[in-house]
Amino acid sequence: MKLYSVLLLLLVSSLSSAQSPDHSQSSSDNSERGSKLPVATSAPQATQSKIDPAKEADIRRLLEVMRASELMTKLMGGMEQGIRPMLTNAFPPGEYREKLISLFLAKLHSNLQSGDLLDLIVPIYDKYYSRDEIKGLIQFYETPVGNKMVSVTPQIAVESQAAGRDWGQQVGADSMREVLSEHPDLEKALEDAKNPTFLPK
Repeated sequence: MKLYSVLLLLLVSSLSSAQSPDHSQSSSDNSERGSKLPVATSAPQATQSKIDPAKEADIRRLLEVMRASELMTKLMGGMEQGIRPMLTNAFPPGEYREKLISLFLAKLHSNLQSGDLLDLIVPIYDKYYSRDEIKGLIQFYETPVGNKMVSVTPQIAVESQAAGRDWGQQVGADSMREVLSEHPDLEKALEDAKNPTFLPK
């Protein structure tokens, strides 16, 4: 059971990494508070107490014109499609499996919709952009070209993610075939172990 718990944690961590930049190099203000604080709790505090309120309002306006919430929703939908087969292969067969996976994905989707991610993004934009730059970005995204970029970005992201996933699976399968071809002893050991899970398709 521990194996499955670890797997789920890794999947959730992967989602978080895919959706937000690395917070490990957060601002010096966050560092002064202590690196032991989890990012999820320290970043919203930084948003509330350290960012100039007027600049924060501009950042939130930028995220609004960028339709950040819509983008995240579509990205989550694409990631859920990729996670389902991974979970199906990870858990032993049984009537429980589909129900467990569906409930997990529903819970994951619900928790990711809480809005916390936008709160985490605000201090990152504050770190890398001046207020004038934020205002410039808002102006760009309100132009026809910026508007189109906002409209097509979610679909581009979903299709790019799917293409990357398929490419990664193919490269992985090819790499495994090459390793087994170059090391017949390992191929024989794998066959002897009768563990088809790791055999390239």
